[in-house]
Amino acid sequence: MIMERIGNLVRAVARLCYSVAGLALCGIVLLTVTDVFLRLLRHPIVGAYEMVGLLGAVVIGMAIPQSTLDRGHVLMDFLTARFPRRLQVFLEVTTRILGAGLFLLIAFNLWDLGDDLRLAGEVSPTLQIPQFPVAYGVAVSALIQCLVLLVMALESGRSKS
Repeated sequence: MIMERIGNLVRAVARLCYSVAGLALCGIVLLTVTDVFLRLLRHPIVGAYEMVGLLGAVVIGMAIPQSTLDRGHVLMDFLTARFPRRLQVFLEVTTRILGAGLFLLIAFNLWDLGDDLRLAGEVSPTLQIPQFPVAYGVAVSALIQCLVLLVMALESGRSKS
C-alpha cells in the first residue's frame, strides 16, 4: 500500500518534470523560429544560442524520468529474451538498481557542479545568466530518475517473479 503511494508520487513528479521539459522545448522552438525570422530583418536575438543551450540541458535532463517510465529508451533484449523468466527478472531488477546508483552519483556530482558554478559566479557569456540553476535542476531530475529506477526495480521484482 505505501509502496503504491510512493510509486504514484514518483510518477507524478516525473510527469511534472516532463511538463517542464516540454515547456523548455517549446521555448527553444519559439526562440529559434523568432531568431531566424528576425535575422532576415537584420535584428537577431542577442544570446539566442546560449539560451538554446541552457534550455536544451533542461529538456534532456527533465525528460529522462518520464521517458524511463514510458520505456522510451532503446532496449537490447535480443539475448536476454531467451533466458528463463526468473533470470530475466533478476537481470531487470539488478540493472535498475545499478542504474539508480549511477544516477545517484550523477545527481551528487551535478549538485556539486552547481555549487562550484554558484560560488565562482559563472554566468553565460552574452546574457550573463547564472548557470548554476540549470545544474541544480538537472541534478534534481537525476535524483528523480534514481527514484524512478528504484520504484521500477521493486515493481519488477514483486510482480514478475
